[in-house]
Amino acid sequence: MRIIKSEQTAEKWGIFEIAVEGPSGGNPFTEQEISGTFCSPFETVHTPGFYDGNGVYRVRFMPSFTGKYTYKIESTFGEAEGEFSVTEPSPENHGIVRTSGTFHFAYEDGTRYFPLGTTCYVWDLQSDERIAQTLQTLKESAFNKIRFCVFPKHYDYNLGEPRSYPYEGTPMDSSVLTKENFVQYVGRAEGNHFDYTRFNPEHFRHIEYCITELQKLGIEADLIVMHPYDRWGFSCMTREQDTLYWKYVLARFSAFHNVWWSLANEYDLLTEKTTEDWEWYGHLIRHYDPYRHLTSIHNCHAFYDHRRPWITHCSIQRQETYRSSELVNEWRERFFKPVVLDEIAYEGNIQYGWGNISGEEMVRRFWEAAVRGGYPGHGETYMNENEVLWWSHGGVLHGESPKRFHLLKDILEETPGCGLAPWENTRWDEVCGVPENEFHKPVKSYYLFYYSFMRPSFRDYYFDDETEFSVRVIDTWNMEVTDAGTHKGRFRIELPGRQYMAVQIRKTDL
Repeated sequence: MRIIKSEQTAEKWGIFEIAVEGPSGGNPFTEQEISGTFCSPFETVHTPGFYDGNGVYRVRFMPSFTGKYTYKIESTFGEAEGEFSVTEPSPENHGIVRTSGTFHFAYEDGTRYFPLGTTCYVWDLQSDERIAQTLQTLKESAFNKIRFCVFPKHYDYNLGEPRSYPYEGTPMDSSVLTKENFVQYVGRAEGNHFDYTRFNPEHFRHIEYCITELQKLGIEADLIVMHPYDRWGFSCMTREQDTLYWKYVLARFSAFHNVWWSLANEYDLLTEKTTEDWEWYGHLIRHYDPYRHLTSIHNCHAFYDHRRPWITHCSIQRQETYRSSELVNEWRERFFKPVVLDEIAYEGNIQYGWGNISGEEMVRRFWEAAVRGGYPGHGETYMNENEVLWWSHGGVLHGESPKRFHLLKDILEETPGCGLAPWENTRWDEVCGVPENEFHKPVKSYYLFYYSFMRPSFRDYYFDDETEFSVRVIDTWNMEVTDAGTHKGRFRIELPGRQYMAVQIRKTDL
């Protein structure tokens, strides 16, 4: 076995990669295997490798400790051994995001993480110019997570061809597609000529580029590995073909510390998959991802059972026309895991009810979800003459809501404890969040009230007779924060009688 790439050092939670020369004849994706075992005094990790085309095989490893490591590469065509050193992580590298304190998240190094995500399904499969534009938009936003697909997507407003395909072969003639007939091609393989046993490495290399660029921005890549919106046959592959795909995806992407796994977008629309299939894919993640990245599965109508042990957090699409964030309390109690509302509808003006809420309503849903202890997600679907919608293509944002998420992010990051939880003693006509610690216990002396679409001109408060509180009035839409002084005992806070107001009350020495 000839090693053609092997670094001498890697940073903690970075990527150490070994590339070797191997057979290119036959079908290397199915006929050859390669893996690596990496050892230090603190961990031993076995990780699968993959074929990257042109006779090159790669094994990637993400170290969790500093110091000396040894490795052994084993394959069907030879072995190799060596060693390398792991240095301290760079300041922006906090490691993998984990669940924290039952309902919240933190990076591996303990830094708290409050997900404020967006959905942009196939931004990664657009032109270089649009991808660069999307990355610049994300850089200027408050978003720290983005959901996107590995497979291309076929859906209304998204009928063009992607920049690449995950398999070798040729697609059907897309000139036959129109807005009127696109539904009939969903999940159809007729007219496509793909070999589901031979991957197109360039497709996956490009996704790795996108993941890396997101990593530089401190943004988590929530990878949607399967979905039903398909005209190429990818959504109706066999269990054996799916397994080969999952193993390849896991081998290529697991070593990136900013990756999350979403088994599917709207899993219940993949009618050819059964619960046994989804459980099998969950098993594959547990077996082939040695780092145990965050893992979820996303619904259209019916929730999956988020209590399953391989699911780390709830990835939720609203099930009702109007209510979404209002149900966070219920979902926390039902699933006892972090609640991420990846789809609470989209700010926009397309014909569909899921894609035409206002910016005001999007911001309201974000604050309502956050104060109740959930983590909201954004999307945008504004019509334009080129039919380039952020929700699918990326590019630039046109809506009013994204610019207002910076304020919510700041408020969340200054909150004590692991994150917010709904306060059990709140009054019936208001929503209030209080911090909770890692043991799911409330941290008293901090309260964040949110008044949604109500318009009180004042509110009276009472907690006890002794504690002195500092109070701030927050206009979540106009992005104005006003100091309302310090108070104790019974006190009244004057409000402007407008919608979307919040009141932050915290103990003065907190």
